Amino acid sequence: MILYAPNFISVVIIVGMLFLFLSANGPINGLVEKVTGQPIMFMSNPAYFRTIYILSGIWQGIGWSSILYTATLAGVSTDLYEAANIDGANILQKIWHIDLPALRPVMVISFILAAGGIMNVGYEKAYLMQTSMNIPASEIISTYVYKVGLQSGDYAYSAAVGLFNMIINVVLLLIVNNITKRLNDGQGL
Repeated sequence: MILYAPNFISVVIIVGMLFLFLSANGPINGLVEKVTGQPIMFMSNPAYFRTIYILSGIWQGIGWSSILYTATLAGVSTDLYEAANIDGANILQKIWHIDLPALRPVMVISFILAAGGIMNVGYEKAYLMQTSMNIPASEIISTYVYKVGLQSGDYAYSAAVGLFNMIINVVLLLIVNNITKRLNDGQGL
């Protein structure tokens, strides 16, 4: 089983790996069968779709996030840690007063970028993970626009839905940006 975070692997390959891992005779169901005696059809059951989608997104993005946060922490001056040691700071105080303030700008930018893409959820992965049985949970705005516009040929309606989606996305982005500006007023960010 692959344990690394696949940030630079194609979404098609990641979804293929999910289907293999979660199939009736895959490694996850091998463990489930030992406990319950029967496999769980993860990719066919709508109840599992959101959990699988979110956890696979975390698994996919954790590598890039760790690179960002590790690079940020590598740039923190060692003089700050030495001064904290002299002052008698414990590990939690060092994290709270040195590490978190250093990570704050990266966390804010990551939050703004995540909020900006919240309405775009990830068309490719959702569409690839769809089966005829999990459609009630896997249908998102992007896949709906695709099906209505390209498969059904209702271009005007799909364009209107896509425009409405974009307007909501811009409004959310502006709200999050204003919130972060207000929170960071006078704090040097």
